[in-house]
Amino acid sequence: MCIRPQTTARHFVCLPCRVSVKRRAAPGHDRCPRCRGRLIDAGQDLAVPKRRDDAGWRALTAVLAAGVTFHSRCCYGPGWRPRTPREVRERLALAGRGGIPVAEAITTRDLDELSERARGRVPGRYNRGGRPSA
Repeated sequence: MCIRPQTTARHFVCLPCRVSVKRRAAPGHDRCPRCRGRLIDAGQDLAVPKRRDDAGWRALTAVLAAGVTFHSRCCYGPGWRPRTPREVRERLALAGRGGIPVAEAITTRDLDELSERARGRVPGRYNRGGRPSA
């Protein structure tokens, strides 16, 4: 049984203006209050960066462009997301080399696990010497 309170208010984000508005989803209320552009429904569990945090907004733009949103159900939160452009670049490079879907690569915290998947190896397998395969 979940004891987390369910909220219907979600973060709607305007990337060019760096604006986040938390409100209930309602038709007709999906316009930015500053530029009147379309807002992106990012979900209720988004950690919005400060307006002056250039790196945070670039990383958030890449995450939202990959189709990752922060809609959680019950106790299952949205998981990990990259906070810096460097973290985004590393994961996008591994996704490009290994054929891993971008949304999966961006939301994977462990780079070693991601690079193992990109190489086609299953993490945790051992070779005959009893050591992890390299």
